[in-house]
Amino acid sequence: MNLEKSLLSTINKLVGTLKQEDELIEVLKRKFTKKEYKVYFAKEAGKSIEEIKELIHDDEKRIEEIYKAACKKLNQERIKQELIDKN
Repeated sequence: MNLEKSLLSTINKLVGTLKQEDELIEVLKRKFTKKEYKVYFAKEAGKSIEEIKELIHDDEKRIEEIYKAACKKLNQERIKQELIDKN
């Protein structure tokens, strides 16, 4: 999975360039809940809904809600600022 490509496809109107992948992962670990983190990375890695259900022990509707919440968080200005490289 290419994290930078995934984030760019999820984020609307990003001004600047993203940080290095390891730094991006650290920001996402801090800003997402554990389930949001797992669901976002599983979906972006192309895992099926069935695999994600087993991973977090939740139903399909809840998984979609969690993914949407993660995408909303990524589009908040405060989080966008943490994801971009200030240099």
